[in-house]
This record gives sequence, C-alpha cells and structure tokens, in this order.
Amino acid sequence: MTIKVGIVGYGNLGRGVELALAQNPDMQLCAVFSRRDPAGVKLLNAAVPVVPFAQVQEWKDKLDVLVLCGGSATDLPTQTPQLAQYFNVVDSFDTHAHIPAHFDAVDAAARAGKKTGMISVGWDPGLFSLNRLYAQAVLPQGKQYTFWGKGISQGHSDAIRRIPGVKDAKQYTIPVPAALDSVRGGENPALSTRQKHTRECFVVLKEGADAAEVERQIKTMPNYFSDYDTTVHFISQQELNEKHSGMPHGGFVFASAATGKEGEHKQLIEYNLKLDSNPEFTASVLVAYARAAVRLNAEGQYGCKTVFDVPPAYLSAKDGASLRKELL
Repeated sequence: MTIKVGIVGYGNLGRGVELALAQNPDMQLCAVFSRRDPAGVKLLNAAVPVVPFAQVQEWKDKLDVLVLCGGSATDLPTQTPQLAQYFNVVDSFDTHAHIPAHFDAVDAAARAGKKTGMISVGWDPGLFSLNRLYAQAVLPQGKQYTFWGKGISQGHSDAIRRIPGVKDAKQYTIPVPAALDSVRGGENPALSTRQKHTRECFVVLKEGADAAEVERQIKTMPNYFSDYDTTVHFISQQELNEKHSGMPHGGFVFASAATGKEGEHKQLIEYNLKLDSNPEFTASVLVAYARAAVRLNAEGQYGCKTVFDVPPAYLSAKDGASLRKELL
C-alpha cells in the first residue's frame, strides 16, 4: 500500500517534508496546499499540484494523511483541529505550555470525524519527549535535564516575525556552558529556566518600525522569551542573509540517578542531536509519524495521539519480522 500524503504550507518545513517523502518509497506526495498564489509556489517535483488552501476539503477522500507545516503561534492551533475532522493529520505544535489544550481540541475534532491526529511531533516535543519518558521509567528517582541548541528555533523565529514592525528574524537558543558541564559531571544541580539557556535574536525591522517597542515585545513574550536572558540585535536583511541563512540546531536530554541499596552507583543517560538542518530533520520525524497515524486509523484508533501513544514499529516501513531480525 502506498500512503498518499498532502502537505499544508510550503516553507522550510514543507520543503523538508517533500524531501523526506522522496526517501520513503511507501509514501507518495499527492498535493501541496498553500495560502499563497499557487503559481508562485515552486515545488521540487513540478508534477505535484499546488492547491489553494481554501480547497483542501475537496481532497478529503483522495489522501491518507496531511502533514501540517504551519507555525505554532497562530497556524496550528486553528488548522489542526479544523483539518482533523476530515483527514488524518500530523503536526509539529511545539508550544509546550499549550499542548494539553491543543490535544483536547484536536481530539474532539478527530473523534467526530473518525480520524487520527498526531500532534507535537518532531524532536522536541517528539523524540526528546520519548527519551525523557524512557529515562523516567527506568530511573524513577533520577533528575532529568533538557538543553536545546546552539541552534535556530523555527518556532521562536516565527513568533518574532509575527510582531508588527518585524520584516525578518532568526533566533538562536544557546545552552549555558556551566550548566551543561555540571549536569554531565553528575552534580545534579537545581537549575532555573534562566540558568539553563540564553536566547539571541537577530531582527530586521520594517521601515519606520520602533526598535525599542519591538525589543520590548520580544523580551516580554510569554512561553517564548520572558523567562530567559534574551539579547536582541537589529541588523540589515543583507547581514541576516549572509550570516544566518542556515538552520542548524540540536540539543541534549540527560537523566542522572543513583542506584543500589545505598545509592552507591551513579547512572547517567545522555541523548543528543546535532542537526545541520532543523526543518529537514523535523520533517523526517513528521513523515515517520504520518505513517503511524495512517496505521492507527486503520485499526480504528481515532482521536488525538502523541509520540507516547505510538508503538515504535508503526514508524517503520519494515515489517515486524525484519525489525526483529535487523534491529532487536
């Protein structure tokens, strides 16, 4: 069976999904849906149609799953519940504080339409979430730490670009080196949000924009910047293009604990990612979970799901016998 896939939104993440689908022979990209003029959207595969987003419901019987590639700030909170009534969907919603409410909205919509909605898929939330769960289950008395970066956050950069007066922006998340070293050394420090990371923003203003007001809105933005030491640099579009055009990212998940009768044995789990392209890697995770969403739906598992609800084998194109032989 070839899984028929549609992409909603064709920015960095949407292009990454197109590339990822090309590496998965059991999946086929059938359409891209965009709010832009389709004539101005150039896909890597020109044979795939670009369809106005307003017409997406006309495809509800032609696709097995939609991969939603909009931003978490304003797109996904409305798009995912809207589309989950008609399609199996997968998104990368990454505003951690709002995941429970997003789950409830998508769950109600997907159950009403007998569809399956996968939310918050990527590497964090996503793969890092799984590593935190595994570590907590194995070392229930341990301490857990997650560090992100150094790298460009797509969601945070998008949130800055939504501020009035901002033309373009990139945001770097940077672990505090002393905090990282303390955790890796098994010291089990108590770290506040501010002690773990800093944020550095490079912003291009629109003509006439108030720099001080833009900086204030960035630094006080809840869930994104207000809990961090944030530095804002105002630069030209040329400098942004020349020095910040890449999309690197990565991070670390640690679990530190002691085992034994007297806690005499230290145990440290470290999982890390180093990514040249954040959107291409995130897109690759989305594609694997799109496959899982289709499989879950075929079993009648309707409603909203997260990475915690998916058997690992459902992510792979290989059958169980092959996985047991090759990977177990």
